[in-house]
Amino acid sequence: MAHDSLTPAPPAGGGAVREPGRRVGLGAPLGSWDAAIVAGLVVAVLVAGAAVPNFATGRNAQFLLLDLVPLALLALPMTLIVVTGEIDLSVASMVGLCSTLMGQLWLSSGLSLELICVLVVLLGALLGAVNGVFVTGFGLPSLAVTIGTLALYRGLSFVVLGDQAVADFPAGWTAAVVRPMPGTSIPVMVVPVLLLALVFGVVLHATPVGRALYAMGNNAEAATFAGVSVARTKFWLFVASGAVCGLAGLFWTLRYASARGDNATGLELTVVTAVLLGGVSIFGGRGRLLGVVAGVLLLGVVRNALQLADVDANALTIVTGTLLIASVVLPNAVGDARARLHRRRQRAQVAAP
Repeated sequence: MAHDSLTPAPPAGGGAVREPGRRVGLGAPLGSWDAAIVAGLVVAVLVAGAAVPNFATGRNAQFLLLDLVPLALLALPMTLIVVTGEIDLSVASMVGLCSTLMGQLWLSSGLSLELICVLVVLLGALLGAVNGVFVTGFGLPSLAVTIGTLALYRGLSFVVLGDQAVADFPAGWTAAVVRPMPGTSIPVMVVPVLLLALVFGVVLHATPVGRALYAMGNNAEAATFAGVSVARTKFWLFVASGAVCGLAGLFWTLRYASARGDNATGLELTVVTAVLLGGVSIFGGRGRLLGVVAGVLLLGVVRNALQLADVDANALTIVTGTLLIASVVLPNAVGDARARLHRRRQRAQVAAP
């Protein structure tokens, strides 16, 4: 079976026909959608730099990258989950619950902040494991499960702290997460995010695990017959998603020096938009991490430019929703067009004398 992540994977019963034999890896050339997103990112940066006051400044670049840290973190495991044909809509609620637990432990436990950080990441992994058990153990749809835990985890985050906020975190910690690298406007937090992206990229594109993920997204039953442990693999993907949500919760809390029950509310929509905009098929079986990284940056640049231009927050939501719809419709429309062109060429070859 060829595990193609460059051409659209059709839903059951129709859609684009996959071109056989194309190999996807870290050394593979840019796919057409990846190239389009990268080109769109370049255009967006150039237009915003020329048309939006204060966009092309070091200070704005620093804030833009800081805004993208939690989005990029959550998009990494989400990419792998969506490639398998699943989804996790509870990520923002897990970030909020991890944030409130961090605040509560710091407020009342007397534990060191280092130990609290470890406990928060473990909590995130546990929350992801709950999602994984329901999806893989009980065979429930991940969409329904994570919509339910989205509400459950958000409600629990308000149970932990109520309406109060914890804000007396050590100044050294809160300053460290926003500090730029010496001589630049690039926050130091970009480095661990890039390292984590490299790890996820290697797993997805250069290991048997990654090939198994594409196989599951294309046909889970066939992957099972080929020896892939579908349930176990998906379970650990949800655990990884939860652990990364714990990391994002730590960053969110320290960046804003505030642990609140409503932290990261609504972020799940932005994460899904970035992943699909990056070329990952909602039907599974297709997608590359490079495209997702470009999608994260493009979405961040567009939102940042609109904010600097004093565009209303409701309009930003409309833009995000529009990009989400476009990221689902356009790749499949392009895939259908390419499939029709491929069939025409085949018929022409057959008809040729």
